[in-house]
Amino acid sequence: MTIDAISAVSGVSGTGSLSFVNEPRATDGSGFANSLAGAIDGAQALQAESKTLAIQAVTGNLDDIHNATLASSRAQVTLELVAAVRNKGVDAFNEIMRMQA
Repeated sequence: MTIDAISAVSGVSGTGSLSFVNEPRATDGSGFANSLAGAIDGAQALQAESKTLAIQAVTGNLDDIHNATLASSRAQVTLELVAAVRNKGVDAFNEIMRMQA
């Protein structure tokens, strides 16, 4: 996975670092929720761009098919990353719920 895919998910463009590394840590879980919401918004934006370029490619209005292929791949990798983070979050929650006091 490239830095660009991770940057697209975290809302950082071109810096090569994740946006939540230097932020103050919230104790109520809102930081994770905000990061996940931003990642989902980024994934939706990439999917919309991919869909637009795919439609242009099918109708013959796209000059460079390379852009459509890249947009499609970025959207797929980003969606897989968001799904993996969500799954790990659910797994962690389930593990916490199984703990005995």
